[in-house]
Amino acid sequence: MREEDLSCFTAGQFVEVVRALTAILALPQSAAAHVDALVVASGQGEEWRLTHAIRSWEANAALRCLLVANGNPAEETYVDITLDYLRSLGLRRTKGVRLQAEPAPNTGLQAAWILDQVQICGITSLALAVSPYHLPRVYLTVLKASSRTGVRIPVLPDPVPVSPETPIPETGATAYDLIPGEVKRILTYMDEGWVATLEELQQYLQWLWSQHTALLTRASV
Repeated sequence: MREEDLSCFTAGQFVEVVRALTAILALPQSAAAHVDALVVASGQGEEWRLTHAIRSWEANAALRCLLVANGNPAEETYVDITLDYLRSLGLRRTKGVRLQAEPAPNTGLQAAWILDQVQICGITSLALAVSPYHLPRVYLTVLKASSRTGVRIPVLPDPVPVSPETPIPETGATAYDLIPGEVKRILTYMDEGWVATLEELQQYLQWLWSQHTALLTRASV
């Protein structure tokens, strides 16, 4: 992404994104060990999102659901998400695993499916297992979908431990390369109503910290 591709945004808008990213990534990751469901938004050939989630799922019997959102079939690295494929990555505990059957070419479709599963399964809290560079946009998209459906539950970040210098399989770009594009998408999608605004995020986090302090301050297992 060239510098001029971001020239249509103001300094104030960039500050908003920095505030949002800081607030999301400052949420205690240890709390992710105590949620009801673990969620993976697959894509970009990043198998490490799946292996990270599967390791957490297999190690934590208290997790009731593992939701795996489908990716974009137009990607060269797209893999059909099946139980057999997940078993090849180490999945053993299949009860509670739910897979998005239909293609999800964008994060909005993934988020809509996630919220459907929240309602169908009666999920009371969830953690998002996503690569750090992509996690804030997924978080804001899920938050916006939650607002649309009238569902408000704790949503926590569970960043996948991967070096920002690791090439992404789909493009060969690193997280450093992809962050400008993520910022542009967040700003654009805020205007289009696809991701939560900074104000919406602040209101949600105020509720989260006031109503779920015990979850947020609970130490990891």
